[in-house]
Amino acid sequence: MRWLFLFDSIIEKTNFIKVLFTSKENPLFKISPNFPALLLSLFCCVSSYSQVRKDTTALSEIVIASPIATTLQKTAAALAVIRTKDLERTDGVILTSVLNAVPGIYMQQGALNTNRITIRGIGSRTQYGTNKVKAYFEGIPLTTAEGETSIEDIDLETISRIEIIKGPNSTSFGSGLGGVIQLFSKDILSNQSFAKSKTTVGSYGLLQQSFSGGYGTEKSTLFSNYSHLQSDGFRANSAYDRKAFTLHGKQSISDNGSLSFIGNYTRLKAFIASSINETDFKNMPEKAAANWAAAQGYESYDKVLLGLGYQHQLSEKWSFKTNVFSNFKDAYEPRPFDILDDKITSIGLRSTLNFRSKLFSIPFEASIGTEMATERYAFSLFENKYQSQPNQGSIQGVEFSSMKQNRNYRNYFLQMDFELTQKLHLETGVALNTTQYSIENTFETNTAIEKKSYTFGNVWSPRLGISYAVAASKNIYASVSKGFSVPSVAETLTPDGEINTNLKPEMGYNYELGFKGNWLQKRLYTDVAFFSTQITNLLVARRTAEDQFVGINAGESSHRGVELGLNYQLVNTDRFQLTPYFSGTFNDFKFKDFVDGDKDYSGNALTGVPNKQWNVGVDAKTASGFTANASYLHVGAIPMNDSSTKYSQAYGLVNVKFGYSLTILKFLKTEFTTGINNLANTKYAASILPNAVGFGKALPRYYYPGNPRNYYAGFSVSYIFSGLK
Repeated sequence: MRWLFLFDSIIEKTNFIKVLFTSKENPLFKISPNFPALLLSLFCCVSSYSQVRKDTTALSEIVIASPIATTLQKTAAALAVIRTKDLERTDGVILTSVLNAVPGIYMQQGALNTNRITIRGIGSRTQYGTNKVKAYFEGIPLTTAEGETSIEDIDLETISRIEIIKGPNSTSFGSGLGGVIQLFSKDILSNQSFAKSKTTVGSYGLLQQSFSGGYGTEKSTLFSNYSHLQSDGFRANSAYDRKAFTLHGKQSISDNGSLSFIGNYTRLKAFIASSINETDFKNMPEKAAANWAAAQGYESYDKVLLGLGYQHQLSEKWSFKTNVFSNFKDAYEPRPFDILDDKITSIGLRSTLNFRSKLFSIPFEASIGTEMATERYAFSLFENKYQSQPNQGSIQGVEFSSMKQNRNYRNYFLQMDFELTQKLHLETGVALNTTQYSIENTFETNTAIEKKSYTFGNVWSPRLGISYAVAASKNIYASVSKGFSVPSVAETLTPDGEINTNLKPEMGYNYELGFKGNWLQKRLYTDVAFFSTQITNLLVARRTAEDQFVGINAGESSHRGVELGLNYQLVNTDRFQLTPYFSGTFNDFKFKDFVDGDKDYSGNALTGVPNKQWNVGVDAKTASGFTANASYLHVGAIPMNDSSTKYSQAYGLVNVKFGYSLTILKFLKTEFTTGINNLANTKYAASILPNAVGFGKALPRYYYPGNPRNYYAGFSVSYIFSGLK
């Protein structure tokens, strides 16, 4: 029973770690704030002998989860795949550093609950949140029917892989001019099950705990995860508390058919520090915006995502897959200017029918499908009387507005892939979208309630791509595609609450040329893409009040650039692995024709996105169980307004992480991790608010300060069951 004593010792060390990171009175901090991290780094260097687990699948050979399955190597588009080992480079709290290591992707993190993801500059001028980028979790949309996307509620412990399609390069996912992000749940091996407990503690009151389990047989798999994430935050009024539960299962019901289920529940309460002006950013970055601090503003919600899927191999040539999904969100957000109480309920369907055969002796596969959803959104606005009783936070007053909205979309798509020769691969596709909004004012009870509706008509999106193998494991590709993004409901409304029927969807024409290649016996993988996306009917959010924006079509923008990716297994032996990697994005994003009122911004740099961004890092792994990662991210200066008169400062971030794992009696695995984010303690803007406006005599609040140097340490225990039947 020697291992039991070792386990007790591990638990004691974990408690010691927690004390080190959560008690500022600890004398070690008085010696040096770096001492706990250094101590943990030394602790993680303890070793025991085994063999390094090698990757069995080359990155280029990964099969992409599109309606027509093909490998990353052959796909005629710029795709990125994030694997488990990429996710393990971080503290496990949020995807920011992971996504920012992908060429063409930029994720701004104003707070754990305030994020904006842009792909190739698309969506960079969005005031808050992410739009023009679609996201899915196990085939279930995480994007609302009006285009708002939120992926930060999905706990990283539930994710095994992420696939990202850049730009309008897929006809099968509807409105997403910037691209598509697909998240996939943990994989459970057949006849192997596990139970796992994980705890991470860190600076600013960070505490993350998760409990997960998996059960696998030849016909059934089941995965569940409960997580609790809380943080006091670096800034005032930025405490965060999230509880989430995920359940995912698959069941074979015949030799050719299977059912799947996905469920996710999230309960969140997150206070909002909001953006601050330049003076406070330079001198008091930990400060919250004065009005948000006085109102003790926050957002809270309960969110449920449900999906039920069925797939069947009808014959050797025919296959069918369908998902029925539903989303529900009940939210409450006290803000300085009002209190928002809103609910979203949606239900939808996504189905594909595939056919594989030959046409004039040419092998091909066709996929025809649809995705449709109907969403009901209802909200009420109340007065916030926090100023009447100082230091009490938000106080709900009388209701002054309420409205109901129905949002519906339908996507129909056809994709056909042809193997013209052994080396030449052709991809074709076309999609049709219809989106409709209806609005009903439910507050004016003494007058006749008028229901207003509007549709953007039929939007067609064709695509053509071709990939050619110039040598073994080396492909060049080219593609031409058209994409679109419809305005949100808020953008369609005038200040008087009328629908602007002249508003049009943004349209984007994308041209792409790239190369994907393996070298040195597949130890070196390189990826380069040249792209040009030309956007017409550019949607501009013109600010009319602190919480009000009006959408207009103001012109055109040009998105041109080059993306580079490199992954090299420099050393790959049974004892040691060393893998350096590099990613870079260099672009020329600008307004081609942009006139807003009497102001002409044509030729200016595109707001809200850097002109260059690159990431370099190295992974190390030893047979003794030791792992290490170090990375450096550089982000160029960002134009903060459309006139290009104000820029953020360029910055660089260094992150390091160390780990040590130990397997006991082949069924009990323990792992220790420790790391430092922002090692150089760089002062930087983690997110900016484009075109911020100062009301009255207040200065514009452009800046969301990034966290200073911060530490974390984690401990996990996994119990593995094998040979289940």
